[in-house]
Amino acid sequence: MALIDLLQTSPSFFIFFCTVIGLAVGSFLNVVIHRLPKMLQAEWDQQRAKLENEAVAALPPHNLVAPRSRCPHCGHTLAAWENIPVASYIMLRGKCSHCRAAISPRYPAIELLSGMLSALVAWHFGYGIAGFAGLFFAWAMVALVFIDIDVQLLPDRITLPLLWAGLLVNLNNVFTDIRSAVIGAVAGYLLLWAIYWCYKLISGKEGLGRGDFKLLAAIGAWLGWEMLPLVILFSSLTGAMAGIILVLLEKQERDTPVPFGPYLAGGSFVAFFGGDLINRAYFGMLG
Repeated sequence: MALIDLLQTSPSFFIFFCTVIGLAVGSFLNVVIHRLPKMLQAEWDQQRAKLENEAVAALPPHNLVAPRSRCPHCGHTLAAWENIPVASYIMLRGKCSHCRAAISPRYPAIELLSGMLSALVAWHFGYGIAGFAGLFFAWAMVALVFIDIDVQLLPDRITLPLLWAGLLVNLNNVFTDIRSAVIGAVAGYLLLWAIYWCYKLISGKEGLGRGDFKLLAAIGAWLGWEMLPLVILFSSLTGAMAGIILVLLEKQERDTPVPFGPYLAGGSFVAFFGGDLINRAYFGMLG
């Protein structure tokens, strides 16, 4: 009870607490980002094999819990002290304790990102339903962004629970009223669905993945339909700018697919933390 009282009465301690929890969650998100696409691929392969009447080999347990984290180079199972967020990377000087192979700096970067977003949520919303719900939203977005970057996939196992969670949270008008949340979910999905089909009919190519539809629907469920124009504007502009820069730097071909999820997530955070202020300023100028 003393901890709860301290979290409620001390904003600075609440921010610190959420930062520490965010760092720990970031370590788990690294596991989700790495393993979930592989788990889904294994399930799809097994389903395909069954449909084609092929023998399905029994696979060892591979989920978000088992097996324990290992070095991808030598298979060394990580001890508890090697799994401390950020600190372990520093203590190990970015190398495996067993084979001395380099550890990707992306692991501590994701932990730091999760910690910093958690601190921002705690500072912006404070102790309460909005703060705790905002943490869940931020963590889910981090996982989706990096999975989309890695394999250009926005898994239903994250986007759909995120969508339903947004509607449940807004039953109590936490971020918007439930009417706006429902319209936002429907409008978010249908907007990108319409863009997808228009582009496909004109060009004969698929310009968006269906996971993007569900992600924008989830964002609409959390933030309401009023925030969707801001999310779309920000994500479209930043996505276009990033694509142009990469082409000019010859980092990718013009026809190379670009994951859109990270830009939608970026737009959602702009709306999440500053959407009301931006919308008031915009409509104030019009008025």
